[in-house]
Amino acid sequence: MAHARLRERLRYRFENFMSKGGASIFISLTVLFAVCLLVAIGLRWLVVTLVPGVEGTLADHFWNTFLAMTDPGNMGVDEQPGVWLRVSVVVAGFLGVVIFSMLIAFITTSLDTLLHEFRKGRSRVVERGHTVILGWSDRVLDIMRQLVVANESERDASIVILAEHDKEEMEDRIATFLPDLRTTRVICRNGQTSTLATLKRIAAPVAKSAIVLATCPETASEDEKRISDAKVIKTVLALVACQEGGKNQIPIVAELYFQDSRDVLATMEDEQIVCVNSRELLGKIMVQTSRTSGLAVVYNEILGFEGSEMYLTAQDWKGIRFYDALFHFPDGVLLGIERADGKLEIRPPMDAVLKDGDKALIICEDNSTIDFRPAPLWKPSEHPFTPRRLEKIIEHELLLGWHDIANTLVREYADYLLEGSSVNIVVHHPSDKIKAEVQALAKTCPTLKIRLVDRNPMDLEQLRSLKPFMFNNVFVLSQSEDPNPEKTDSETMVILLLLRKILRDAGVEKPRMKLITQILDSENQDLISQTHVDDFIISNKLASMILAQLSEAPHIKRVYDDLFSEEGSEVYLKPVELYFAELPVEVPFLDCMGQALKREEICFGYRLGAMSNNPEANFGVKVNPDKRQKLTLQKGDSLVVLAENEL
Repeated sequence: MAHARLRERLRYRFENFMSKGGASIFISLTVLFAVCLLVAIGLRWLVVTLVPGVEGTLADHFWNTFLAMTDPGNMGVDEQPGVWLRVSVVVAGFLGVVIFSMLIAFITTSLDTLLHEFRKGRSRVVERGHTVILGWSDRVLDIMRQLVVANESERDASIVILAEHDKEEMEDRIATFLPDLRTTRVICRNGQTSTLATLKRIAAPVAKSAIVLATCPETASEDEKRISDAKVIKTVLALVACQEGGKNQIPIVAELYFQDSRDVLATMEDEQIVCVNSRELLGKIMVQTSRTSGLAVVYNEILGFEGSEMYLTAQDWKGIRFYDALFHFPDGVLLGIERADGKLEIRPPMDAVLKDGDKALIICEDNSTIDFRPAPLWKPSEHPFTPRRLEKIIEHELLLGWHDIANTLVREYADYLLEGSSVNIVVHHPSDKIKAEVQALAKTCPTLKIRLVDRNPMDLEQLRSLKPFMFNNVFVLSQSEDPNPEKTDSETMVILLLLRKILRDAGVEKPRMKLITQILDSENQDLISQTHVDDFIISNKLASMILAQLSEAPHIKRVYDDLFSEEGSEVYLKPVELYFAELPVEVPFLDCMGQALKREEICFGYRLGAMSNNPEANFGVKVNPDKRQKLTLQKGDSLVVLAENEL
């Protein structure tokens, strides 16, 4: 290979020097200015030497040349005679204009580059005790809404979002949909969520908690979900590795689609790492909602930070009976016990006693309002009561549309419905994949009659031919796998309007069916409520509530697992006729609690039927009311209870 010529070597070294950034460019311009200044002074001194009659010392000529280069307006100040001297002044001024133009261009470009880097979101985050959200999805805004409410008691709370999204786009979306962040600051950063350097850059090791979101929507393909789970697992491992000593010290909530992925993280044996399958939780909630009208509103109250929340509290119990302790708290209702050995008992046996080391699970307004009194504050009055149970019947369910959540929904229904009940799944031109999934469900749930019907729910006549008002429950699910929540919710609203027309045309004023729908975007809640649906599940909102709650209190996951399963105790809204033999009746809420205990149930709220369609009144639902609040209960009203079953 031939040796490089001197010119090539000089050019190579110059390019390497200039590529080092703004500092090298500034140094080059400074050197160039100095060289030009020396050239201009040399030219002027040559003229001074050759032209007679020019006065001044070398210092004077240096100063005049410097002024001409830095400000061409100073050229007129030099009144020395001679054309050639003026030519030297013009040359100096021209060189100065060129160099300072280059300097201004450099400064402008450097500032633009600096602002561009700021917009990229790559600078270091200087925060402590903040909540970290890793990833960006439709759930982010709802999660932030919950965290903003949770942070109201803090003077200066912060949320840091790290995602492979444009920082400006994230900030614009947050500013549009969350204009009031109250006491919370939001910092967005761009970068890979599974890189140690990036996690340290957002101060993840000193965060309060972390939420790791799935990288694809629920409507994505199985392969995309597998990739999402792999990325989430890698991010969780990176979160642990970036902390001091490689030991996890913060609650981490990870959104995973598959059980084997959750099993992988379970091998870490870390109680602070909580895995959530939103699809399964929402499917279980939809089933329970169909069993009890109004339950979705109750869950919105329980799972969110705006209403009452669940806490574990340790007190000096002195061996008090659990159900006697219900009336020792000014605010809140006890729901269960966490024993000293960690065992959780939701709605424990009637003779359960609170011992030293036990913690009570309480639902109350805030942990600051928990106040156990040694003596009972009230005693419920006695009211006429006739023990009776609701009867279980064979039911027929109608599912309009198909979604991943439907698998969980049907499997859960198999635990609730009597043998001989049916589930009819309506899909327009079902794919081979859907047909195979329905066939697999039929084999998994032999006690149910599962049918797949090819009809278009968005066609009025085809929907009318199904006679939807003859079913016990009608579920309106997503009609396609389109990840756009606006399109999906629009299709849902069209079907709901068609169902209203069918009922109106058939002259059915009070249908026996319950109408339950799934919507994705919480912004569409008010529109959905206008369709007179019995219950609606806001998928993203509920899932976001659960993720936000678990980031603040990971131990609550065990409570959710118990409440959302068919085994054990669950939340129900039951008619007041089961508790009061004489209606209407005016009673304080503590009497409702006393009547529920006669059925071995825990009452912690109510629903007024007259307000069940009024969103301004929270659809008539009140969780954890004042125990002294007077209620006028009549037929159509319900009590919110923790019970073994719906009967």
